[in-house]
Amino acid sequence: MTVHTVQTGQPDPSARGNRPLLVIAVVAALVEFAFSGRYGFHRDELYYLAAGRHPAFGYDDQPPLAPLWAGFTGLVADGWPDWLQLMLLRLPSVLALGGIVLITGRIAAEFGGGRRAQALAGLAIAIAPAVVISGHLLSTTIFDILVWSVLAWLLARWLRTRDDRLLLLLGVVAGVGLQMKNLPLIYAAGLVAGLLIAGPREVFRRWQLWAGGLIALLIWAPNLWWQATHGWPQLQMTAVIREDADWGGRAGLIPFQLLLLGIPAAVVWATGLWRLLRDPSAVRFRALGWAYVVVLLLVLATGGREYYPAGAYPALLASGAILLDRWVGDSTARRRTVGWVAGIFALSTLSLGLPVYPVSMLHSTLQPAVNYDAGETVGWPDFAAQVAAVYQGLPEAERKTAVLVAGNYGEAGALDHYGPSLGLPQVYSGHLAYWRWGPPPEGPGPVLVVGHFEEAELQTQCAQVTHAATYDNGVDLDNEEQGVDVWICRGPRRTWAESWPELRRL
Repeated sequence: MTVHTVQTGQPDPSARGNRPLLVIAVVAALVEFAFSGRYGFHRDELYYLAAGRHPAFGYDDQPPLAPLWAGFTGLVADGWPDWLQLMLLRLPSVLALGGIVLITGRIAAEFGGGRRAQALAGLAIAIAPAVVISGHLLSTTIFDILVWSVLAWLLARWLRTRDDRLLLLLGVVAGVGLQMKNLPLIYAAGLVAGLLIAGPREVFRRWQLWAGGLIALLIWAPNLWWQATHGWPQLQMTAVIREDADWGGRAGLIPFQLLLLGIPAAVVWATGLWRLLRDPSAVRFRALGWAYVVVLLLVLATGGREYYPAGAYPALLASGAILLDRWVGDSTARRRTVGWVAGIFALSTLSLGLPVYPVSMLHSTLQPAVNYDAGETVGWPDFAAQVAAVYQGLPEAERKTAVLVAGNYGEAGALDHYGPSLGLPQVYSGHLAYWRWGPPPEGPGPVLVVGHFEEAELQTQCAQVTHAATYDNGVDLDNEEQGVDVWICRGPRRTWAESWPELRRL
């Protein structure tokens, strides 16, 4: 293996320790960990817990790693209080957040930034809303950002050193990332396009690059096999994502980028992008600037979600932090300005991104309106208890044959998690992977149906439909479950074998 080292006249960035950067990463991770047990499970986490009890190489909406970790924690932490199980469940996300901070600083080092530039880059990403919010949950987003960050760092290091072993590591990281989320494909396409546009194109003559691609494919292969043998459901999900776009879909994509990292950091990444694309001192790393542009265009063209480009920002922040470091210079006033801006924005991000308020007053804050995920971590035990009260109100003979059906994966996940201790039967749903775990057993019913269903729709399935309850979370929080109805359907008109294929929903 041939290793080409570029002589820069400066010490190798890998040999430079940076205590301030490490402190920022540790503090950011500790803050996340301290709040990781507050409120409750997110709807996605409840779904992951259920999916982890059905281990597979893939699921309708995602690769297997997040559900498998959740399933492992479900086994280890069975019987633990929710807050303690949450801290274990979310521990990898906390570690990923700390890793993102460190890697962003290391990218700045590869770009030639000194200790302060590295710390500034780490600070900018540590207080970014996209990172703080996703780092609080077992979220595939936080790991996606970590994977993209590591890919950017490895490529930046290769561009500086020409150490071809790094190209093999690119394949390993991409392959593992694809077992968590499919979005590394977008960044890989962006990096390839960036290298084709800005060079060095000689990288495509390195056998290690192609071997790295093969390694990524081999690691990803089990999930690809599962998708191929189950009708490629994740391809079908892309149409659902386009239709379910927030913030105005394609029209809102560009404005939303300012919110991903916040307005102060937007100045840093925008100048960092300019530096990568235009500054002669950064010409060696220009491919990383073009990679971001290509990623943004791909997400725009495909109608992807607005947060998809989030993983491309650490490289831009690392580049912009070098310019910010130069602007600060030896000026005490400018150092204070940066410190005040960072401190104020960090407090603002924490107030909107982490569970800092009592649950009883959450509805009166801006957090649920700005941060949808916050509202989806409140009320699940009460939700399950109210459904259980309806079930327990059935005659004993009906309870023995009752079937429980939920409208979406969050409701089903909550009833899966809390239902056994409340005496509820097995829950079924036609949503996402839950559909594959059905249909319910055939029988006379009745069927308890939970979710936003129309009575007329239910009457096509049952002879008698009775409205039994409407869920109230008791804290005035307008989340997705507030106002959900519980119905009792008696006298099924068709067998489950006949109706189940029609109930599938992505």
